[in-house]
Amino acid sequence: MTIQTIDARLIGGPTLQLRYVGLNILTDPTFDEPGAYPGGATLYKTRGPAVSSDEVGRADLVLLSHDQHFDNLDHSGRALLQESGVVLSTPDAAERIPGVIGLTPWQTISVGDVHVTAVPALHGPEGAEALSGVVTGFVLRAADAPVVYVSGDNASVDLVSEIADRVPDIDVAILFAGAANVGRFGDIDLTLNARTAVQTAQRLGEARIVVVHAEDWEHFSETPERLATQFRRAGLTDRLTIPVRGEWFAIG
Repeated sequence: MTIQTIDARLIGGPTLQLRYVGLNILTDPTFDEPGAYPGGATLYKTRGPAVSSDEVGRADLVLLSHDQHFDNLDHSGRALLQESGVVLSTPDAAERIPGVIGLTPWQTISVGDVHVTAVPALHGPEGAEALSGVVTGFVLRAADAPVVYVSGDNASVDLVSEIADRVPDIDVAILFAGAANVGRFGDIDLTLNARTAVQTAQRLGEARIVVVHAEDWEHFSETPERLATQFRRAGLTDRLTIPVRGEWFAIG
């Protein structure tokens, strides 16, 4: 049996375009130019998208980890949702945004030939939901295609272990990293840092690791270069891909 490869392109931040089993898929769409986003903690976007939404084209499927933070769904991304096919996210997001389908952890929905399962994620330390809100990850599965895990804004290695136990055949893991930190929980990060990304990779067997959401915003406290160094020291460089913004690459 021949397993298809996946074509992917990093737009910027958490926004990855995937061509998977005939579907044009986007993760957390962000297409604004640089700017400030006031809120409980003001977020500063430092770089715009590498590719315009017009060039990306209509998304058949959007995987939205959550809607409450501008670095995961900015103004342009929110407008894009209304022109997309199926948009999957949390039940909370479905209550706030018309047309969004909310999934609870381990709930599965089929979009074309792709089965999408929501998986748990935690945006910070235990109990973070009260301040950070509920977030979700996803697993994609289709015949003769790699099984893909999209972490969303998850900081919990324990949750990754739970996912790996229930889905032991993950081939590709798209990890949101960068050690996001706005000071809300002191030195505890809101997303994976270099150390916990390595631990996550170790719990995912031989899965190919693709890192996104590690730059383009000021609140990321670690660079992709630091993450690459930690993977090299752990002997995992051969499994790591840090995409070049705007350039297509194959994974699988």
